[in-house]
Amino acid sequence: MRRITRDDAIRAVSGADDVAIAQIIGTGATIEELAEAQAWIANDEPLMNAGRQLPSGRVGELVDILKEFEEVDDDDALASGSVIGSES
Repeated sequence: MRRITRDDAIRAVSGADDVAIAQIIGTGATIEELAEAQAWIANDEPLMNAGRQLPSGRVGELVDILKEFEEVDDDDALASGSVIGSES
């Protein structure tokens, strides 16, 4: 199992700054764990319905990092007025 590289982190979080990239790499997680964290972020309901436990360990760390970055993006979109589905 291959550990996350800088390129992997950049692909996972478009527009990520050096701090976010360092945090992602610093977890010591693998590519597979990053993919699992992204699945939890994208839609956790199917995973929970399948009986999966909430993410913990390195996957849990990645989920926290990715959620934090996603929340910043959402705040930026609201501040700029570019909300998906809104009409101007």
